[in-house]
Amino acid sequence: MNRTTTATRPAEPGDDSMTPVRSRRSPLVGTVLAWAAKIIVLLLAFQVVATFLSSDSLQWSVVWSYMFDGDVLAGVARTIQLTVIAMVLGCLIGLVLALMRLSPSIVLNAVSGAYIWVFRGTPVLVQILFWYNLASFLPELSIGIPFGPDLVSGSTNDLITPLVAATLGLGLCEGAYMAEIFRAGILSVDHGQTEASAALGMTRRQSMRRIILPQAMRVIVPPTGNQVISMLKGTSLVSIISMNELLYTVQVIYARTFETIPLLVVASIWYLVLTTVLNIAQYFIERKFAKGATRNAPVTWRDRLPQRRKPTEKFFSHEETI
Repeated sequence: MNRTTTATRPAEPGDDSMTPVRSRRSPLVGTVLAWAAKIIVLLLAFQVVATFLSSDSLQWSVVWSYMFDGDVLAGVARTIQLTVIAMVLGCLIGLVLALMRLSPSIVLNAVSGAYIWVFRGTPVLVQILFWYNLASFLPELSIGIPFGPDLVSGSTNDLITPLVAATLGLGLCEGAYMAEIFRAGILSVDHGQTEASAALGMTRRQSMRRIILPQAMRVIVPPTGNQVISMLKGTSLVSIISMNELLYTVQVIYARTFETIPLLVVASIWYLVLTTVLNIAQYFIERKFAKGATRNAPVTWRDRLPQRRKPTEKFFSHEETI
C-alpha cells in the first residue's frame, strides 16, 4: 500500500487543524541568487574588457602596425620551431625513460630515476644557461674510447649554438616530465591486456606497440597537450641567451622605439593565438583516442547547454512515496 507523506505544521493552542506545509524551500530564492551572481560576473568581465580596450596607453594603432611585422613573424616562426623540436625530443626521451622505469632491470631503473631527479629538479632557465655556457666547462666536445683516443672532436663554441643550447635546455627537461606522463599512461592499462596479448603469441614489444600504447593514449594525450602549451610559453625563457624568438624580437623592437606596452601586447596576442590553435588540436586528438570510452571524451559546449524539456515530458512532484 502506497502512502504519500507530507510535513505538517505544529498545532497552535486552541487550533485543532493540521495544515500540510511544504518541507522544502521554494527554489525562487536560489534562482534569484544564481542570476544575480551571473550578472555580477558578466559586469565585472565587461568592465575589465572595456578598461583594456579603451586605455590610451596601449596604443592600439601601434599594436596593429606591428602584428604582422616581418621581424615579429620571424619570431613567431622561431617560437613554433623551438616548440616542435623540444616536444619531439622530449617525447622520445620520455618514452624511453618510461620503459626504463618499468623495466625489471635495476640498472635501467636507477639511470632513469636519476635522470628524472636531476632534470625535473632544476629550473629550466638554469639548464638553458648551463648549456649556453658549456664552453667554459668543456672547451672541446669529443666522442671516443674511454681513457683512449678520441674519434670525433670539435670546439664547444662551434657546436653549442644558441639554437642547440635552447633545444637541449627545453627538450631534455621536457623528457623528464614526459617520462612520468608516459609511465602513468602505461600503468593505467589493465594488466590483463598484457596477459591476453602474450596468450596470442605477441612479444613484449609487439604488445606494447599494438595493445598497451594505443589504450594508454587516452590518459597520455590530455597532460601532453598541457605540456605542449607550457612548452610554447616556455620558449620565452630562451630570450635570455639572445635567441630571436617572439619575446626577444619584441624586446629588441621596444628597446629601439620605447613602445614597451604595445609590443608586449603584440607578443601576448600571438601567444594566445598559438595556444588557441593547440587547444583545438588537443580537443580533436582527445576525441579520436576516446572512441569506445565515452566517459573519457571531452565535453563540448553543446553538451554544456541546458537541454529543453520535451512537450510530452511529465513533471513529478518532490513528494516521496512509500
